[in-house]
Amino acid sequence: MIDTHIEPYALTLTRPAERDLDAAVPGTVAPVLRLTQVALEDEATFWLTLDAINFGSGWFPTLRKREQPTGYRTIAAGIRRRFDQEGRWSAAQLAELTAAEIAGWLDQDPGHELMALMAASLRDLGASVRRLYGGSFAAVVDGSGGSAVALVETLAGWRCFQDVSAYDGRPVPFLKRAQIAAADLHRAGVARFTDLDRLTMFADNLVPHVLRLDGVLWFDPELVARIERGELIEHGSPEEVEIRACAVHAVELIVRASVAASGPPLTAAAVDEILWNRGQAPEYKAVPRHRSRSTAY
Repeated sequence: MIDTHIEPYALTLTRPAERDLDAAVPGTVAPVLRLTQVALEDEATFWLTLDAINFGSGWFPTLRKREQPTGYRTIAAGIRRRFDQEGRWSAAQLAELTAAEIAGWLDQDPGHELMALMAASLRDLGASVRRLYGGSFAAVVDGSGGSAVALVETLAGWRCFQDVSAYDGRPVPFLKRAQIAAADLHRAGVARFTDLDRLTMFADNLVPHVLRLDGVLWFDPELVARIERGELIEHGSPEEVEIRACAVHAVELIVRASVAASGPPLTAAAVDEILWNRGQAPEYKAVPRHRSRSTAY
C-alpha cells in the first residue's frame, strides 16, 4: 500500500453530496420508501435471498450470461425474475430448495458446482429464518433494532453468511455478504440503519483490483503474474487474505482522509460503491483480477 497516495486519491472520489448514496446497488432495483407490511416482507426476502448467494466470482467466467454483462447481474436478474413471476420464496420453500431449481431461475446448468453451493446456502437461510423468526424475513431486519452492526452480527452466525478467514493463526472476519445485506436493505427502504458508518468495505475481488490499478495497492510481481495468467488464488491462502485485508485497510484510510478534507465525509460503504462502479469501466475489465472459488464473494 502506498500511503502517500491516499489523501489525493480520496479527493478524486465523488462526494456523497454529489451522489444519491441511497440509490439501489447497481443492476438491481430502486429504493422503495414507505413500504407496506407485505412489501416489507417481499423486499426483505429478496435482499436476504440475493445476498445469501452473492458469491461465486471465481466461477463467474464459467456462467452463462445471456442478457446481463456480469455474473452478479446474472444472479440478481434471475432472483428478481423468480419474485416477479411467482412471488417470493417462503422460508419453508428455501429450506427445501434444490440445485436444479435455483439453476432454472438463473438459467444455468443444474450440474454446475456453483448451483449446489447456492442451493445449500439458501436452504440454510430458509431453515434459519423459519427456526428463529417464524418464517418472517422482515422480522430478521426488525430484530436488529435499527442497527446495521446488530444485523451483521446475527447473519454472521448463520452458515449462509459466514465469512471468516484465518491469518497466522488469527481469525479475520471479513463478513462481506452480511455487511452488504445491511447496506442493501437500507438502500431499498426496508430498514433505516443509523450506524452504517461502522461497516467496512465489502471485501471482494473487484475493489482491490481497482485500488491496485489506481496505484493505491501494490501486489508482489509474482502474484500479479499469477493473477494475469488466470491462476486461481486459493481462498484462505495468505496472499488471498492479504488482498482483501489490505483493501479494507486502504478504504479505512480513504475514509479517514475524507474526514480530514472539506465537505461531507465518505463512509466505507460509499467508497466501496464508488470503486465497484469504477471497476465496471472497460479499462479495469481489460486487466484480469484475482479469482478465488469460495462462498465468501
